[in-house]
Amino acid sequence: MIMSEEEKKTKRISKESAKKALGIYKYIAPYKYRFIIGLLFLALSSASSLMIFNYLGDLIGSQMQNMDSAVKKISALLIAAMATQAVSSYFRINLFGYVTENSIANLRSDVYSRLIKLPIPYFTEKRVGELNSRVSADISTVKDTMTSVIAEFIREVITIVGSAVLLAMASWQLVAFMAALLPVMAIFGIFFGRRIRKLSKEAQQAVAESNTIVEETLQGIATVKAYTVELLEINRYLGKNREAADIGIKNSRQNSYFITFFIIFIFSAIISVAWFGSYLVSTGAIEPQGFFKFILLSVLMAASAGGLANSWGAIQRAVGATENVMAILDETEEDLQTETIPRLKGEVSFQNVEFTYPNREGKKVLNGISFQADPGDRIAIVGPSGAGKTTLTNLLLRFYTPQSGKILVDHQPIDSYPLHAYRGNLAIVPQDIILFGGSIADNIRQGNPNATDDEVESAAKRANAHEFISQFPSGYETLVGERGTKLSGGQRQRVAIARAILRNPAILILDEATSSLDSESERAVQTALDELMKNRTSFVIAHRFATIRNCNKILVMDKGEIREFGTHEELMANSEGLYSHLAALQFLEK
Repeated sequence: MIMSEEEKKTKRISKESAKKALGIYKYIAPYKYRFIIGLLFLALSSASSLMIFNYLGDLIGSQMQNMDSAVKKISALLIAAMATQAVSSYFRINLFGYVTENSIANLRSDVYSRLIKLPIPYFTEKRVGELNSRVSADISTVKDTMTSVIAEFIREVITIVGSAVLLAMASWQLVAFMAALLPVMAIFGIFFGRRIRKLSKEAQQAVAESNTIVEETLQGIATVKAYTVELLEINRYLGKNREAADIGIKNSRQNSYFITFFIIFIFSAIISVAWFGSYLVSTGAIEPQGFFKFILLSVLMAASAGGLANSWGAIQRAVGATENVMAILDETEEDLQTETIPRLKGEVSFQNVEFTYPNREGKKVLNGISFQADPGDRIAIVGPSGAGKTTLTNLLLRFYTPQSGKILVDHQPIDSYPLHAYRGNLAIVPQDIILFGGSIADNIRQGNPNATDDEVESAAKRANAHEFISQFPSGYETLVGERGTKLSGGQRQRVAIARAILRNPAILILDEATSSLDSESERAVQTALDELMKNRTSFVIAHRFATIRNCNKILVMDKGEIREFGTHEELMANSEGLYSHLAALQFLEK
């Protein structure tokens, strides 16, 4: 599961979280030899940096003592160290770049594939903006860490350890003097580090929430404008954006405190070391050459220590991001095995089915649902809002599993069929048609990705869509725009019907397929629906009589139960029945 907001605010790197985060490196495994070679070049680059400062100290000391032969020798070594650093840095950057880009590409593919394969209940519990943030922002954080942060962290560790060894070789007295100052730095570092880490996580969460608002607003932009709530949405975003900014300001203030302390401490330490070193030089305990080397290596070590703190903070953020990504990969996906089954006949039987949504425990949505649909039946499902109509079809699609009872198709429990093969025998035309970016042909072909152009055109003709498609300059290659916004409602419905026709399902679900259309579009779509429903079991969720008049059975639902079941004439004959009542209230057109 993705961490809660509270967990994000208090999460620290623990053994368990580190173990989970390290799971990301399985994506490096295919490129492990390049990665190992890159690490070797990284170690070589870090060592050469140490040698540059080491030789630079020797060079200054030799020049001060007019040792010309030593100056030439040390200069040559210094140039060699610089060349080694340049070459090793080049190969390290290229190797790490190759490994990172390929590893992250594979990670993105796996995360997206896993998301697509997760069951519907997972998406009802998550917000689209949050999931989008996991795929984009969190993976970008992981990428940055793999590309540079880890390399810098390792470089800084090597530099600090190497500097400590060289410093001890130069003067153990000065090393002991510096070591006495480190506890003060460590205490303040821990104090500020915890505060900065907490504020950084709060800022990340606030930014993620503001991004979610953007996603929701843009997805529902038509509603925003229709209800003239632009200012409301702007204020909602500005509030969350301001919250993120305020947290960022607090974070910057803490950083400024830490940097101020760090600068004062470092310069105080340098002055103290310079004073003590000068004293040692005056007493002959250390040579001037060794003292200059010590000062240079101390500066290098201090800079690396400061960088190490930043790198550690970045690694902590990356651990949180990695856990979020790995949480998605740890979710149980639906079984999408490619096993095929014979085409279903379409006999459907609900036997005492009861269902409650996982996030609404205690509120039963379906209660003892039982009915029989024979192959080729057209069953209208009617009833007031909240009666459980769509839930019934969601169970048939195996989006959810009932808590009790059985759903049989062709005398077999639906969960006995391979999921992918089973759904391959069903198609749905919803009220709110979603078309995907691409051409009209691409969207129709989703019903059968292997369909030929002739089959796509044939399906469009049967869906009463060929005429309007042909009027576009690009015909079937016309781009539909995001979510199909370049097409009218009726045109989108007919493209969706063509998609369903191309699928050739045994069981068809029509969920308010014409409720939002004008009369002319409804006639065109209804003609297409009549064609679509031929020779297949159809479940039609509708309020309008024009949609259900050709159904041979009507199932009337209320409060999760079946109140009536029969033909239109039979149900209308019962003047006290719910169906007659709904018709009288014009939920159905007579």
